[in-house]
Amino acid sequence: MGVYVNTGGLTLLSQGTGYGLLIGLSILFCGVILIAVKIQKAYLKEDSGKSEMFMVANRTVGTGLTASAVFSSWMWINETVFACVVGYAYGIAAPMWYATGLAFQIALMAVLGIMAKIRIPFAHTSLEIIRARYGRLGHVVFIVLSLALNIFGCSAMILTGSQLIYGVTGMHIAASTILIPVGVILYTAVGGLKATFLTDYLHTTIALVLIIYFTLAVLTNGHIGGLYGLYEKVLATAADNYVPGNYQGSLLTFKSKPSIMFGLVLRFGNLALVVMDTAFWQKSFATEIGATVPGYDLAALAIFAVPWGLGTVLGLSARVIQTLPIFPTYPNPLTEVEVFSGLVMPYTLKALLGNGALVGFLLLVFMALTSTVSSSMIAVSSILSFDVYKTYINPGAGDRQIVRASHLGVIFHGLFIAGFSLILNYGGANINWLAYFLPILTCPGIMPLILTLFWSRQSKLAAVVSPLIGLATGISVWLGTALSIYGELNMTTTQAQAPCLYGAITSLFSPALYSIIISYFKPEQFDWNVFIKVGPVQDRSSGDSSSNLSDEAAQGVEEKTAVHTNSNVISKEILDLESITPKDGTEAKGVSHAVPFPARADDLSQLEHPFDAETLRALHRWYRVAWGMLIFTVLITFVAWPMPLYRNYIFSKNFFAGWTTVAIAWQFFAFFVVVVYPLWDGRRAIVTSWHGMRASFAQRFR
Repeated sequence: MGVYVNTGGLTLLSQGTGYGLLIGLSILFCGVILIAVKIQKAYLKEDSGKSEMFMVANRTVGTGLTASAVFSSWMWINETVFACVVGYAYGIAAPMWYATGLAFQIALMAVLGIMAKIRIPFAHTSLEIIRARYGRLGHVVFIVLSLALNIFGCSAMILTGSQLIYGVTGMHIAASTILIPVGVILYTAVGGLKATFLTDYLHTTIALVLIIYFTLAVLTNGHIGGLYGLYEKVLATAADNYVPGNYQGSLLTFKSKPSIMFGLVLRFGNLALVVMDTAFWQKSFATEIGATVPGYDLAALAIFAVPWGLGTVLGLSARVIQTLPIFPTYPNPLTEVEVFSGLVMPYTLKALLGNGALVGFLLLVFMALTSTVSSSMIAVSSILSFDVYKTYINPGAGDRQIVRASHLGVIFHGLFIAGFSLILNYGGANINWLAYFLPILTCPGIMPLILTLFWSRQSKLAAVVSPLIGLATGISVWLGTALSIYGELNMTTTQAQAPCLYGAITSLFSPALYSIIISYFKPEQFDWNVFIKVGPVQDRSSGDSSSNLSDEAAQGVEEKTAVHTNSNVISKEILDLESITPKDGTEAKGVSHAVPFPARADDLSQLEHPFDAETLRALHRWYRVAWGMLIFTVLITFVAWPMPLYRNYIFSKNFFAGWTTVAIAWQFFAFFVVVVYPLWDGRRAIVTSWHGMRASFAQRFR
C-alpha cells in the first residue's frame, strides 16, 4: 500500500522549496547550537561533555526556560495541524476540548516532578526510579514501555510532517522522512539537554509568531471579514456543513458528541505522552528547586493557546471558503482523506494568504517537528546510555563513556525512527489513526509509574505484571469493540472514536485495578529512603567526584557537608508528606546542584538526604502548590467552563466574537509567558555571556 495521504496530484509549492527549508534550517540550527555550546562552556561553566550536563543540564534551569522548553516539547505538530482538522470536522467545540486536553497533563507532571525531587533528587530518568524500587525485571519492562512510547510518538510526528510536506510540495515522502531527523541528530548529539532547551526557545518564538500571524491574517482577510463576518458566513453555509452528532448539526454549538469523544480519547493519549515520556521527567530533573512547579504550570496555562484560537479560526474559515474558486481543491470540496491527512490548514492558508504563508506553514511544521524530535532523542539516548549501557553493559562506565553512549544513542534513535516512520507511511497510517491508537499502546504504564512514587505498598510483581495485562486488556477491548460495532477490522474501523475511547479507558485504568489486587495478595512495604542511594554520575576517568557539577557548585560541596551533616539525617518518616510542617517564610536556596552526594549507607535510617531541612520544607510547599494548581486546572477546564455550555444552544454573534477574542488574547499571553519572560528570567546569564564575549573579542583584537 502506498502512503495514505492523497492530494489528487495537487501541489502548492515546488519540491525545491521543501528541500531548501529542511536542509537549510537544519544547517542553521546546528550552527546556532554549536555557538551556544561554546558560549556556555566558556562563560557559564556549562560543559555538555559531562553526563550531568548532557542529560539533566546540571539541574540549574530556571523557571522561564523551563516553561518555554515544556511548552515547546508539548507543542506537537498535531496540535497546530490537527486542531484545524477537528475544528473543520466537528465545529467550535473541538479546538477548545483539544486545549483542555493539553493543560492538565502538564499540571500533573508538575506534581510528579516536584515529588521526584523530594523522593529521589539525583535521578536522571524515570526508569532509574523504577530500577531503584523494583530491580532488573521491572526496569526492563518499563524500558520497553518507554521506548515504545517514544518510538511511536516521535514517528507519529515525523509521519505527520512528511505527509504534510509531501502534500504541500510534492517532495518525495521518503526524502522528507529521512531529512527531518538529520539536522536534529546533529545539534542534539552536540549540545545535549541544554541544547534542546535553547532550541526549544527558538522554536517556540518562531512558531508562536507564525501562529498569531496566521490566526489574525486569516480572520481579517476580505473573504472572511473579521469576527462577525466569519460568524455570518458559517451560518450562511450551515446547510452545506451539517455535522452529525452536533446540536442541529451546527458548527457553532458546544453540544457536540464527536467533539467530546475526541476530547476524552485525547486526554488519555496525551496523559501517556507526558507521564510515560522520559523527556518530561528529564526536564523536571533539570530544573532548579523553585522552578519545577511554576515552570510546568506556566506551560500548562500557555499551551491552551495553540489549538483553541488557531483551530477555531482556521477550521471554521476552511468550511466557509472551500466552495470558492480561490480554494485549491475547487470545484471539489475537501475529501475525508485530505481532511484527516492534515491539509485543512495549508489549503486555507494558500487560498487566503498565498504562497508566502505556505512557506511560513512549512517553517511552522519544521519548528514543531524538530522540537519534539529533539526531546525524544535526548530521552531515548538517556535510556540507552544510562538505563541500558551503564546498568547492564558497562556498570563501571565513567562520565565520558556515558556521554559517548548518549551521542551514539541520539544517532541510533534518529535513524531508527526515520525507518519506522517510513514503515508507517507505506503501511497506510495517518495522523488520525495514530492519534487514536497511541493511548491504547502507551497508557498501561501510567498508573503503576505514578504509584511507584506515591504508594509504598505497590509490590514488584504488581508493577511488572499490571502494565502487561492492562495492555492486553486494552487491545482486546479496542479490537473487540471495533469488530462488534462495525463487523470488520481495518484501518477505518480501528480509528473510529468509540472503539478507541473504550480501549484507551481500559488501558489507562485497568492496570491500577490489577496493581491493587496483586499487591493485596502479594504485599510488600517499600522504604522510601532506598531512593536516597541514587546519586549523580561520577567521572571515574578523572577521579573527580564532583566533576559533573559546575565549578562554583563543586566549591561548595565541602562547606555544605560540614554545615548540614547533623540536620540531614533523614528518618523513614521525613519523606512522608504528612510529617513535614514547613515554617512560614522559608525559601529554597537553589542548592539542588550544590549539595553533597547521598551517602551509600547500609542502614537506610542513617542516609543523608542531599537537601537540608529548609530546602525540604520549600519543596513540600511547592508540592502543595502543584496539587492546588492541578485540581484548579481540572475543575475549570473539565467542569466549570465547558459543562454549562453543553446544552441546546448555538453561539450568538456576540458570544462567538467574545469567545474567539479570548482565544486570540490567550495566544499573546502564551507569547509573553514562553518568549518574553524567559529573557527576563535568564537576564543574568545573558549579561554574563555578553560581557564574556565582549572581553574575549577586545582581548583578541588588541
